[in-house]
Amino acid sequence: PEFRKELVRLIRMYKPETVVTVDPYRRYISHRDHRITGRVTLDAVFPYARDVHSYPDLLKQGLQPHKVKEVLLWGSEEPNHRSDITDTLDIKMNALRCHKSQVGDNLSPDWEERMRQRHKTLAEGEDYEIGEEVKGCYWLG
Repeated sequence: PEFRKELVRLIRMYKPETVVTVDPYRRYISHRDHRITGRVTLDAVFPYARDVHSYPDLLKQGLQPHKVKEVLLWGSEEPNHRSDITDTLDIKMNALRCHKSQVGDNLSPDWEERMRQRHKTLAEGEDYEIGEEVKGCYWLG
């Protein structure tokens, strides 16, 4: 409950149009922390961040309900959206290197090339060089 409330607080404070999280609905292989993070984030986006009756103490702090327009789920088995990340791939790679619990200090020599090739493949048929794919969930109203 505290994690969800903190996400609701941040959503109400920053009022994002888009929230990005991990797809919690992967079959068979899914890291427990990722699954929980994705599910709690989706719950925070809807209904809690937009519901006037949720977390009245946040209302008293001046944090009004907010409706997120879209959620992008990374790691989805059912992606439906591709984006151009040509200008930001290096930032993504540097961020991944910092994720020590996942990549450690001993990255294989070909790790970066494999990642770059994967993202080039995701741009095939597009008008950009490097791509990323996600599952987009959209709410209207």
